[in-house]
Amino acid sequence: MDVARLAGVSQKTVSRVFNDEPYVSEDVRRRVMQAADELGYRRNNAARMLASGRTRSIGVVTLGTALYGPTSLLMGIERAARSVGYAVRVVTTLEDDPGGLAGAVESLLDQGVDGIVISEPIDEGEAPIRVDVPVLSLGAPSAFASSQTLSTGVGASELARTATEHLLDLGHRTVHHLAGPERWYAARDRAAGWRAALAARDKQEPALLQGDWSAASGYAVGRELAADSSVTAVFAANDDMAIGLIRALLDAGRRIPQDVSVVGFDDIPLAPYTTPPLTTVRQPFDFVAREGLTLLVHAIENPEADLPPASDPPVELVVRASTAAPRPGGSEG
Repeated sequence: MDVARLAGVSQKTVSRVFNDEPYVSEDVRRRVMQAADELGYRRNNAARMLASGRTRSIGVVTLGTALYGPTSLLMGIERAARSVGYAVRVVTTLEDDPGGLAGAVESLLDQGVDGIVISEPIDEGEAPIRVDVPVLSLGAPSAFASSQTLSTGVGASELARTATEHLLDLGHRTVHHLAGPERWYAARDRAAGWRAALAARDKQEPALLQGDWSAASGYAVGRELAADSSVTAVFAANDDMAIGLIRALLDAGRRIPQDVSVVGFDDIPLAPYTTPPLTTVRQPFDFVAREGLTLLVHAIENPEADLPPASDPPVELVVRASTAAPRPGGSEG
Protein backbone atom coordinates (compact mmCIF):
# COMPACT_ATOMS: atom_id res chain seq x y z
CA MET A 1 0.00 0.00 0.00
CA ASP A 2 1.36 3.45 -0.93
CA VAL A 3 0.46 4.99 2.44
CA ALA A 4 2.25 2.23 4.35
CA ARG A 5 5.34 2.53 2.15
CA LEU A 6 5.54 6.33 2.49
CA ALA A 7 4.98 6.24 6.26
CA GLY A 8 7.47 3.40 6.74
CA VAL A 9 4.99 1.12 8.53
CA SER A 10 3.07 -2.06 7.81
CA GLN A 11 -0.31 -2.18 6.09
CA LYS A 12 -1.74 -3.57 9.33
CA THR A 13 -0.55 -0.46 11.21
CA VAL A 14 -2.15 1.78 8.59
CA SER A 15 -5.41 -0.12 9.03
CA ARG A 16 -5.22 0.31 12.82
CA VAL A 17 -4.68 4.07 12.44
CA PHE A 18 -7.57 4.47 9.98
CA ASN A 19 -9.87 2.48 12.26
CA ASP A 20 -8.91 4.59 15.32
CA GLU A 21 -7.69 1.52 17.20
CA PRO A 22 -5.74 2.00 20.45
CA TYR A 23 -2.07 1.23 21.12
CA VAL A 24 -0.73 3.21 18.20
CA SER A 25 1.89 5.80 19.13
CA GLU A 26 1.20 9.43 18.33
CA ASP A 27 4.34 9.56 16.16
CA VAL A 28 3.20 6.62 14.05
CA ARG A 29 -0.35 7.99 13.83
CA ARG A 30 1.02 11.36 12.70
CA ARG A 31 3.25 9.78 10.04
CA VAL A 32 0.42 7.69 8.63
CA MET A 33 -1.99 10.62 8.45
CA GLN A 34 0.68 12.86 6.92
CA ALA A 35 1.39 10.23 4.28
CA ALA A 36 -2.30 9.86 3.56
CA ASP A 37 -2.65 13.62 3.13
CA GLU A 38 0.35 13.80 0.79
CA LEU A 39 -1.13 11.04 -1.38
CA GLY A 40 -4.60 12.57 -1.35
CA TYR A 41 -5.95 9.43 0.31
CA ARG A 42 -9.36 9.43 1.96
CA ARG A 43 -10.05 6.54 4.30
CA ASN A 44 -12.87 4.28 3.16
CA ASN A 45 -15.39 3.77 5.96
CA ALA A 46 -17.50 1.25 4.05
CA ALA A 47 -16.17 -1.77 5.94
CA ARG A 48 -16.77 -0.16 9.31
CA MET A 49 -20.26 0.91 8.23
CA LEU A 50 -21.18 -2.62 7.21
CA ALA A 51 -19.78 -4.05 10.43
CA SER A 52 -21.56 -1.59 12.71
CA GLY A 53 -24.76 -1.20 10.72
CA ARG A 54 -24.30 2.58 10.84
CA THR A 55 -23.43 5.16 8.20
CA ARG A 56 -21.91 7.66 10.67
CA SER A 57 -24.16 10.32 9.21
CA ILE A 58 -26.73 12.59 10.82
CA GLY A 59 -29.66 14.13 8.99
CA VAL A 60 -30.68 17.71 9.69
CA VAL A 61 -34.05 19.25 8.83
CA THR A 62 -33.99 23.04 8.80
CA LEU A 63 -36.00 25.87 7.32
CA GLY A 64 -34.69 27.18 4.01
CA THR A 65 -33.94 30.73 5.13
CA ALA A 66 -31.10 33.24 5.26
CA LEU A 67 -32.12 34.44 8.73
CA TYR A 68 -29.16 34.70 11.09
CA GLY A 69 -30.46 32.39 13.84
CA PRO A 70 -31.37 29.25 11.86
CA THR A 71 -28.32 29.62 9.64
CA SER A 72 -25.93 30.01 12.59
CA LEU A 73 -27.44 27.03 14.37
CA LEU A 74 -27.06 24.89 11.25
CA MET A 75 -23.38 25.85 11.02
CA GLY A 76 -22.93 24.95 14.68
CA ILE A 77 -24.54 21.54 14.12
CA GLU A 78 -22.25 20.81 11.17
CA ARG A 79 -19.14 21.74 13.17
CA ALA A 80 -20.24 19.70 16.19
CA ALA A 81 -21.03 16.64 14.06
CA ARG A 82 -17.72 16.83 12.21
CA SER A 83 -15.83 17.05 15.51
CA VAL A 84 -17.24 13.65 16.57
CA GLY A 85 -16.67 11.97 13.21
CA TYR A 86 -20.15 12.21 11.70
CA ALA A 87 -21.14 13.60 8.32
CA VAL A 88 -24.19 15.84 8.00
CA ARG A 89 -26.93 15.56 5.40
CA VAL A 90 -29.23 18.57 5.24
CA VAL A 91 -32.77 18.84 3.90
CA THR A 92 -34.49 22.21 3.94
CA THR A 93 -38.19 22.95 4.22
CA LEU A 94 -40.26 25.95 3.19
CA GLU A 95 -42.81 27.96 5.13
CA ASP A 96 -46.42 27.05 4.38
CA ASP A 97 -45.43 23.71 2.88
CA PRO A 98 -47.92 21.09 4.18
CA GLY A 99 -46.15 17.86 4.86
CA GLY A 100 -42.76 19.47 4.32
CA LEU A 101 -41.32 18.21 7.60
CA ALA A 102 -42.53 14.64 7.06
CA GLY A 103 -41.19 14.63 3.50
CA ALA A 104 -37.80 15.93 4.65
CA VAL A 105 -37.53 13.23 7.30
CA GLU A 106 -38.50 10.50 4.83
CA SER A 107 -35.79 11.73 2.47
CA LEU A 108 -33.16 11.49 5.21
CA LEU A 109 -34.31 8.04 6.31
CA ASP A 110 -34.03 6.85 2.72
CA GLN A 111 -30.38 7.95 2.85
CA GLY A 112 -29.76 5.70 5.86
CA VAL A 113 -28.87 8.35 8.45
CA ASP A 114 -28.16 7.13 12.00
CA GLY A 115 -30.04 9.97 13.67
CA ILE A 116 -31.96 13.13 12.85
CA VAL A 117 -31.76 16.71 14.14
CA ILE A 118 -34.88 18.83 13.79
CA SER A 119 -33.90 22.48 13.65
CA GLU A 120 -37.31 23.41 12.26
CA PRO A 121 -38.51 26.62 13.92
CA ILE A 122 -42.13 26.79 12.70
CA ASP A 123 -45.25 25.13 14.04
CA GLU A 124 -46.84 23.45 11.02
CA GLY A 125 -49.36 21.52 13.12
CA GLU A 126 -48.33 18.19 11.61
CA ALA A 127 -49.32 14.86 13.11
CA PRO A 128 -46.59 12.89 14.93
CA ILE A 129 -44.25 11.04 12.60
CA ARG A 130 -42.86 7.60 13.51
CA VAL A 131 -39.19 6.94 12.76
CA ASP A 132 -36.78 4.20 13.80
CA VAL A 133 -33.68 6.26 14.63
CA PRO A 134 -33.01 8.70 17.50
CA VAL A 135 -34.39 12.20 16.89
CA LEU A 136 -33.13 15.42 18.48
CA SER A 137 -35.39 18.48 18.48
CA LEU A 138 -33.72 21.85 19.04
CA GLY A 139 -35.85 24.49 20.72
CA ALA A 140 -39.20 23.05 19.66
CA PRO A 141 -41.63 20.34 20.78
CA SER A 142 -40.89 17.02 19.11
CA ALA A 143 -43.24 15.99 16.31
CA PHE A 144 -41.88 12.45 16.30
CA ALA A 145 -42.41 9.06 17.84
CA SER A 146 -39.04 7.37 17.63
CA SER A 147 -36.89 4.77 19.34
CA GLN A 148 -35.45 7.67 21.31
CA THR A 149 -36.78 11.21 21.22
CA LEU A 150 -34.42 13.86 22.58
CA SER A 151 -34.78 17.58 23.00
CA THR A 152 -32.65 20.45 24.14
CA GLY A 153 -33.64 24.06 24.63
CA VAL A 154 -31.82 26.98 23.10
CA GLY A 155 -32.39 29.17 26.14
CA ALA A 156 -34.51 31.73 24.28
CA SER A 157 -36.95 32.32 27.13
CA GLU A 158 -34.18 32.97 29.67
CA LEU A 159 -32.31 35.24 27.26
CA ALA A 160 -35.51 37.24 26.64
CA ARG A 161 -36.11 37.50 30.36
CA THR A 162 -32.56 38.79 30.85
CA ALA A 163 -33.04 41.41 28.12
CA THR A 164 -36.28 42.63 29.71
CA GLU A 165 -34.81 42.66 33.22
CA HIS A 166 -31.92 44.78 31.98
CA LEU A 167 -34.36 47.51 30.93
CA LEU A 168 -36.33 47.24 34.17
CA ASP A 169 -33.12 47.42 36.19
CA LEU A 170 -32.32 50.70 34.46
CA GLY A 171 -35.55 52.12 35.92
CA HIS A 172 -38.07 51.83 33.08
CA ARG A 173 -41.60 51.32 34.37
CA THR A 174 -42.40 48.72 31.72
CA VAL A 175 -40.99 47.27 28.51
CA HIS A 176 -42.74 46.94 25.16
CA HIS A 177 -42.00 43.86 23.07
CA LEU A 178 -41.61 43.64 19.30
CA ALA A 179 -42.20 39.94 18.68
CA GLY A 180 -41.48 37.64 15.76
CA PRO A 181 -44.16 35.69 13.84
CA GLU A 182 -46.42 33.80 16.22
CA ARG A 183 -46.00 30.47 14.38
CA TRP A 184 -42.30 30.45 15.21
CA TYR A 185 -41.41 28.61 18.41
CA ALA A 186 -38.56 31.07 18.94
CA ALA A 187 -40.96 34.02 18.88
CA ARG A 188 -43.21 32.31 21.44
CA ASP A 189 -40.28 31.53 23.75
CA ARG A 190 -38.99 35.11 23.64
CA ALA A 191 -42.44 36.53 24.32
CA ALA A 192 -42.81 34.12 27.24
CA GLY A 193 -39.52 35.32 28.73
CA TRP A 194 -40.59 38.96 28.34
CA ARG A 195 -43.92 38.26 30.07
CA ALA A 196 -42.22 36.34 32.89
CA ALA A 197 -39.84 39.22 33.60
CA LEU A 198 -42.69 41.76 33.75
CA ALA A 199 -44.83 39.50 35.93
CA ALA A 200 -41.97 38.86 38.37
CA ARG A 201 -41.62 42.63 38.92
CA ASP A 202 -45.39 43.21 38.92
CA LYS A 203 -45.08 45.48 35.89
CA GLN A 204 -47.82 46.33 33.42
CA GLU A 205 -47.72 44.20 30.26
CA PRO A 206 -48.19 46.36 27.14
CA ALA A 207 -49.91 44.99 24.04
CA LEU A 208 -47.64 42.73 22.01
CA LEU A 209 -46.21 44.29 18.85
CA GLN A 210 -45.86 41.99 15.84
CA GLY A 211 -43.05 41.85 13.30
CA ASP A 212 -41.77 39.30 10.78
CA TRP A 213 -38.04 39.26 11.75
CA SER A 214 -37.17 41.87 9.09
CA ALA A 215 -35.73 45.34 9.64
CA ALA A 216 -38.62 46.67 7.52
CA SER A 217 -41.18 45.31 9.97
CA GLY A 218 -39.21 46.86 12.84
CA TYR A 219 -39.26 50.19 11.03
CA ALA A 220 -43.04 49.99 10.53
CA VAL A 221 -43.62 49.31 14.24
CA GLY A 222 -41.15 52.05 15.16
CA ARG A 223 -43.16 54.62 13.22
CA GLU A 224 -46.22 53.72 15.29
CA LEU A 225 -44.36 53.83 18.59
CA ALA A 226 -42.67 57.15 17.83
CA ALA A 227 -45.91 59.02 18.41
CA ASP A 228 -46.35 57.55 21.92
CA SER A 229 -44.21 59.48 24.40
CA SER A 230 -44.96 56.95 27.15
CA VAL A 231 -42.84 54.34 25.37
CA THR A 232 -39.33 54.44 26.85
CA ALA A 233 -38.10 50.86 26.48
CA VAL A 234 -38.49 48.18 23.81
CA PHE A 235 -37.18 44.62 23.62
CA ALA A 236 -37.12 43.34 20.03
CA ALA A 237 -37.11 39.60 19.34
CA ASN A 238 -34.17 39.86 16.95
CA ASP A 239 -31.49 42.39 16.06
CA ASP A 240 -32.77 43.08 12.54
CA MET A 241 -36.12 44.28 13.86
CA ALA A 242 -34.37 46.27 16.57
CA ILE A 243 -32.25 48.06 13.96
CA GLY A 244 -35.32 48.95 11.87
CA LEU A 245 -37.13 50.12 15.00
CA ILE A 246 -34.25 52.39 16.00
CA ARG A 247 -34.08 53.89 12.51
CA ALA A 248 -37.79 54.78 12.60
CA LEU A 249 -37.52 56.33 16.07
CA LEU A 250 -34.52 58.42 15.04
CA ASP A 251 -36.28 59.56 11.87
CA ALA A 252 -39.19 60.72 14.02
CA GLY A 253 -36.93 62.73 16.31
CA ARG A 254 -36.84 60.26 19.23
CA ARG A 255 -33.33 59.92 20.65
CA ILE A 256 -31.75 56.54 21.42
CA PRO A 257 -31.25 55.91 24.32
CA GLN A 258 -32.16 59.28 25.86
CA ASP A 259 -35.85 58.97 24.91
CA VAL A 260 -36.19 55.25 24.13
CA SER A 261 -33.92 52.35 25.08
CA VAL A 262 -33.83 49.34 22.74
CA VAL A 263 -32.52 45.80 23.29
CA GLY A 264 -32.19 43.25 20.49
CA PHE A 265 -31.66 39.49 20.37
CA ASP A 266 -28.93 37.41 18.64
CA ASP A 267 -25.87 39.72 18.63
CA ILE A 268 -25.47 39.67 14.86
CA PRO A 269 -22.09 40.85 13.49
CA LEU A 270 -23.62 44.25 12.60
CA ALA A 271 -24.86 44.95 16.15
CA PRO A 272 -21.70 46.72 17.44
CA TYR A 273 -21.66 49.03 14.41
CA THR A 274 -25.20 50.41 14.40
CA THR A 275 -26.00 53.98 15.50
CA PRO A 276 -25.95 53.74 18.42
CA PRO A 277 -24.30 50.34 18.97
CA LEU A 278 -27.01 47.85 19.91
CA THR A 279 -27.45 46.28 23.32
CA THR A 280 -28.51 42.67 22.75
CA VAL A 281 -28.41 39.12 24.09
CA ARG A 282 -26.10 36.64 22.42
CA GLN A 283 -27.45 33.28 21.30
CA PRO A 284 -25.15 30.35 22.26
CA PHE A 285 -25.42 28.55 18.92
CA ASP A 286 -22.23 26.49 19.21
CA PHE A 287 -23.00 25.46 22.80
CA VAL A 288 -26.51 24.31 21.91
CA ALA A 289 -25.21 22.38 18.89
CA ARG A 290 -22.48 20.64 20.91
CA GLU A 291 -24.82 19.72 23.75
CA GLY A 292 -27.46 18.43 21.37
CA LEU A 293 -25.03 16.41 19.26
CA THR A 294 -23.52 14.89 22.41
CA LEU A 295 -26.96 13.58 23.37
CA LEU A 296 -27.77 12.35 19.87
CA VAL A 297 -24.46 10.56 19.28
CA HIS A 298 -24.74 8.94 22.72
CA ALA A 299 -28.22 7.69 21.82
CA ILE A 300 -26.96 6.35 18.48
CA GLU A 301 -23.90 4.57 19.84
CA ASN A 302 -25.27 3.52 23.25
CA PRO A 303 -28.98 2.87 22.65
CA GLU A 304 -29.47 1.02 25.96
CA ALA A 305 -27.57 3.46 28.17
CA ASP A 306 -28.93 6.42 30.11
CA LEU A 307 -28.38 9.82 28.54
CA PRO A 308 -25.70 12.08 30.02
CA PRO A 309 -27.02 15.11 31.94
CA ALA A 310 -27.51 18.21 29.81
CA SER A 311 -26.20 21.62 30.80
CA ASP A 312 -28.20 24.83 30.66
CA PRO A 313 -27.23 27.20 27.83
CA PRO A 314 -25.23 30.24 28.96
CA VAL A 315 -26.96 33.63 29.20
CA GLU A 316 -24.92 36.55 27.91
CA LEU A 317 -26.14 40.13 27.83
CA VAL A 318 -24.01 42.43 25.67
CA VAL A 319 -24.54 45.99 26.89
CA ARG A 320 -23.83 48.73 24.40
CA ALA A 321 -25.07 52.29 23.86
CA SER A 322 -28.71 51.72 22.88
CA THR A 323 -29.91 51.43 26.49
CA ALA A 324 -29.86 53.87 29.42
CA ALA A 325 -31.90 54.96 32.41
CA PRO A 326 -35.07 56.93 31.56
CA ARG A 327 -34.76 60.72 31.51
CA PRO A 328 -35.33 62.44 34.87
CA GLY A 329 -38.57 64.35 34.71
CA GLY A 330 -39.70 62.50 31.58
CA SER A 331 -42.69 60.24 31.17
CA GLU A 332 -41.21 57.81 33.70
CA GLY A 333 -41.88 60.38 36.40
